[in-house]
Amino acid sequence: MEKLTFYALSAPEKLDRIGSYLSEKLIRDVSRHRYGYVCIAMEALDQLLMACHCQSINLFVESFLKMVAKLLESEKPDLQILGTNSFVKFANIEEDTPSYHRSYDFFVSRFSEMCHSSHDDLDIRTKIRMSGIKGLQGVVRKTVNDELQANIWDPQHMDKIVPSLLYNLQHTEEAESRSPSPLQTTEKEKENPAELSERCLRELLGRAAYGNIKNAIKPVMIHLDNHSLWEPKTFAVRCFKIIMYSIQPQYSHLVIQQLLGHLDANSKSAASVRAGIVEVLSEAAVIAASGSVGPTVLEVFNTLLRQLRLSIDYALTGSYDCAIIGGTKIIKEHEERMFQEAVIKTTGSFASTLPTYQRSEVMLFIMSKVPLPSLHHPLDTGRAGENRNRLTQIMLLKSLLQVSTGFQCSNMLTALPSSFLDRLLSATLMEDAEIRLFVLQILISFIDRHGNKHKFQTISTISDISILKLKVDKCSRQDTVFMKKHSQQLYRHMYLSCKEESNNRAHYEALYSLLALTSIELANEEVVVDLIRLVLAMQEVALVNEDNLPLYNRCALYALGAAYLNLISQLTTVPAFCQHIHEVIEMRQKEAPYLLPEGVFAEKPRLSRNLDRLGPEILFRQSKISEVLGGSGYNSDKLSTPYVPQLTDEDRLSKRKSIGETISLQVEVESRNSPEKEERAPAEEITYETLKKAIVDSVAVEEQERERRRQVVEKFQKAPFEEIAAHCGARATLLQSKLNQIFEITIRPPPSPSGTITAAYGQPQSHSIPVYEMKFPDLCVY
Repeated sequence: MEKLTFYALSAPEKLDRIGSYLSEKLIRDVSRHRYGYVCIAMEALDQLLMACHCQSINLFVESFLKMVAKLLESEKPDLQILGTNSFVKFANIEEDTPSYHRSYDFFVSRFSEMCHSSHDDLDIRTKIRMSGIKGLQGVVRKTVNDELQANIWDPQHMDKIVPSLLYNLQHTEEAESRSPSPLQTTEKEKENPAELSERCLRELLGRAAYGNIKNAIKPVMIHLDNHSLWEPKTFAVRCFKIIMYSIQPQYSHLVIQQLLGHLDANSKSAASVRAGIVEVLSEAAVIAASGSVGPTVLEVFNTLLRQLRLSIDYALTGSYDCAIIGGTKIIKEHEERMFQEAVIKTTGSFASTLPTYQRSEVMLFIMSKVPLPSLHHPLDTGRAGENRNRLTQIMLLKSLLQVSTGFQCSNMLTALPSSFLDRLLSATLMEDAEIRLFVLQILISFIDRHGNKHKFQTISTISDISILKLKVDKCSRQDTVFMKKHSQQLYRHMYLSCKEESNNRAHYEALYSLLALTSIELANEEVVVDLIRLVLAMQEVALVNEDNLPLYNRCALYALGAAYLNLISQLTTVPAFCQHIHEVIEMRQKEAPYLLPEGVFAEKPRLSRNLDRLGPEILFRQSKISEVLGGSGYNSDKLSTPYVPQLTDEDRLSKRKSIGETISLQVEVESRNSPEKEERAPAEEITYETLKKAIVDSVAVEEQERERRRQVVEKFQKAPFEEIAAHCGARATLLQSKLNQIFEITIRPPPSPSGTITAAYGQPQSHSIPVYEMKFPDLCVY
């Protein structure tokens, strides 16, 4: 062998003839079953190959590969393993000159076939499979970095290589699940086809460039489809974890896009299959982190929301497609529900990887998809339509809640624009109690930026709030601007949602959390005053009971007021205020425990039917609170004014009984609490004639105005002095009387049309009319 090697190195041009001769000998020995000589020939070829690196080695390699192919074609496992080992040695050699005509198609096919070996003897089967995996690894190493070699990334090769590796991963996993304990394996058994195929798969994916990712991922999904491996999702998740950790991070979004496309392609598959794909998506998104969504952020969420709507339709109609030949598949509603929950969880997983500004965009996008009653977006009508709307609303709001969890922003004004808040808050007035609860939870997620939310999950009157260890920061300028713009809207919806008959314990707990977190996160002195007025108005709702609320709801409102005022009194640290709240709570503990959260929000609520004869000593008095806080620099005038929300058309739209009724643009809904009701003319239809008439009329009006002015000027120029003086005197007297009336209205406001509201302690209080709603005489208006 030494002489042969020396001869080959001395005369490289002879390598070709040496290779041909050895090849002929080996082929003859194989056919005559002289396997000892076969091994000698292969050993000689291996050593020559390792020793010689001259330019003419290409011709020798052809002979070598012909011999390897001959061994692989043999039915003898030992020869197959021998051929594979030689090929692996060859694959590790870096050649100086590329080969333009060499083909590895046979080797890819044969090694893939060996990976699927089903030999009767388990040990031999394992050896053959491991040889196949090593062979594929050798092919990949030999070809992947050389563009002039055969392109291993072509679908025809990938469709053989990837499934072969996955097959070994999958089958060994099944064998492991049957084995008694992994600790009992010996050193010899540790190297198994699963570990080897995983290593090979990682190496293959690690070398994949941008344009090759798709060809590498597609066979994985086809394999999982063919072997029904999405349903017990464990293997599918494992595969994609290997993929996500192996590929270069900047290509992560390509894998996500492939999975989303596959989800769309399987939109009519069983719910369990779709749920498996979505679970894999969720896991992949967490691994890829910020690179998971890629450039098309909204497209990812659009696909998920589309699948959610399809699932709702499937659950309601009971079939994937009525046009399926041979009948329809029977849909199991609980499976669809599991799929919907998986989609919602995945939406949250994706959102958690996004920066704040993109998450804000996603929330706007999801909210725009929620079907809400409005003038411009008619909802589906009929019984089925109402069910579809309700389920869609719930699922999308659940998704929004997932996205909003952990959402933190320094500037809420830009993160939550008016268009978003308007739509979200309008859902707080819907009749469905579940939807209202989701909206309250979403608002809580937005406002809670310091992780205080869980500290207010139960309503209680704690004597010392320092045990809660609240994280409180000073209200920033951006938060102040946000509250100036949106606070009244927020208060109005909180006030109106507390009056709903269908509220239960969870709703009151959410309202308490919302009030408490607003006080901690967004409160300045003005906001604190408004929140106290709001809570006192809630107490008034329970006391007056115009809406005929159930007994539990009234007690809950009293208890909610007590818990919040107890909290805010300790946050403001005004001693007199704390004392008044403490006195009322103590009095309730003695005489009316059913008005405290500990009595109402227990497993068995303690309620009293005698709520119409409550004494003033167990109620929080507005006059007393305004007096004690006014002495500490708070706005006592505002505090002494009862809170009255201004209802809008949007509130009425959200409250419609029939969700599918048509609403005309000409209809104006009057607010029952507005001080004055104005008659409004219905909008007339605009046509060419009306426009023409309007132009002509405006010209006529201008002419009349000009003529009137001319007459006034002429009168003052030509009329006698006595007449002018008398005219001006009369006007001055009239003006003075009107001014006196205005001053009287400003100093002492008239009672509101609904009558005076009597405070808890019996003193009548009046609603003041805002200046912009007063009717001034024409003489006073410039």
